Amino acid sequence: MRTPALVIFAVLTAATAWAQHAPLDRLSRGQLDVMPPSQRVSGVPGQMTVRQTSCRTLPDVNLRRRIVDIAVQEWAFFGFTVVDQAQPFTPNPRPRGARRGFRWLNPDESARVASSIAGYWTVTASGGWILGNQNEAWKGPDGIASRWRDPWSAAFVSWVMCEAGLGDAGRFARAVAHHVYIDQAIRARGNSTDEAAYVAYDVGEVSIEPGDLLCSARRPGYQTIADRQRQMGDGARTHCDVVVGIDRSASRLLAIGGNVRGAVSLKLLPVTPPAAGAGTSSASPVGEPRGMFVHLKLRAAAIEADALRTSPTIEALGCAVGFTAPAQLVATNLTPAAPRSNHC
Repeated sequence: MRTPALVIFAVLTAATAWAQHAPLDRLSRGQLDVMPPSQRVSGVPGQMTVRQTSCRTLPDVNLRRRIVDIAVQEWAFFGFTVVDQAQPFTPNPRPRGARRGFRWLNPDESARVASSIAGYWTVTASGGWILGNQNEAWKGPDGIASRWRDPWSAAFVSWVMCEAGLGDAGRFARAVAHHVYIDQAIRARGNSTDEAAYVAYDVGEVSIEPGDLLCSARRPGYQTIADRQRQMGDGARTHCDVVVGIDRSASRLLAIGGNVRGAVSLKLLPVTPPAAGAGTSSASPVGEPRGMFVHLKLRAAAIEADALRTSPTIEALGCAVGFTAPAQLVATNLTPAAPRSNHC
């Protein structure tokens, strides 16, 4: 596999996790069959319109692999931001009006990723309306530096599932709010005839695998599925991340989410030791500040626990001549695995 020159430039000039992004172009569709989200919209910020809303439906073969690979590519495109949830968070100084706890992108970075975030919205029913509101925000005094008026984390997950092949809403209910597809997974629990791709479990009830979703709640502060079942259909402040790896040696889970401190970011989630006699992958995440309350298990064949390292994006980095890993990957021991000759 031939690595684009931009990839090599990006990894050689990458900065730390909290300084600036290191732009990393997406792979070609021959390397990873994904339509870039930016191709789903047209126009410039302030005049941007929806161009493509449809999603494809693919067989479930390699479904977990596709979900992980797509999420990892977006993480790389946003600059490999790593959020270690085992460490206390000290926010960067933020511009006036910015929300506390959210990483604020500089104007150049906001301009670079604007069409990608807009593209995530297009796979949801309200995408056009939300993009219209954002156009008005971009016309305001802050211009392209204006933050997104609507949190886009659920749109990101919906787009990942769209590109992974879960185009049928009966398989995955794409939405602007996470609770919509969380409720879908809860309804699928105990119903073998339900076609939903995900089934809800309490955290720690079943093993966690790459391709699964881990979800937390801020308001209301749910602790279990039962808490949510009493309010099914009601709005809720929830957030879900895509599990992309189980790091057994460091007792942590690796999960990628959208709108995490303003970017597509990788979370390092500490885990409790597994019960005696249980497999390491049955460990349960702890320390989630928003209160992780539900594990959405994907109904698909398992893949390797170390799925992030074997994704095409990370393998492409390992194939780069003179490769130097970005500082945040070195600091968190997430450098690429040795390249495979048949991928380079």
